[in-house]
Amino acid sequence: MTDKKIPAGSWVQIETTILEAGKRAEHLPEETKKQPLMMWVKGFLEKDAFIGEQVSVTTIIGRKMEGKLMAENPPYRHTFGRAIPELLSVGSELRELIKKGGR
Repeated sequence: MTDKKIPAGSWVQIETTILEAGKRAEHLPEETKKQPLMMWVKGFLEKDAFIGEQVSVTTIIGRKMEGKLMAENPPYRHTFGRAIPELLSVGSELRELIKKGGR
């Protein structure tokens, strides 16, 4: 836990265990079965709290969720991956085709 109290209404991320490691499906690979199934949710904090505490949040669509407070103002970490060289010229090639009447 940190010393900073995060105020109610802050945009935060929580973590919740969906299934403990021993309760995972049998058909999963061994390495996967050894890990709990986790869920991370972002939402607005209901009450003031510290990182690491159990809290309640309201998601952007209004769903109430509970879990361990992990981060305040969490960043988005997803990307669309690296550029695909073959696709870089598609836009300019298409514009040229349109100029020529599609021939």
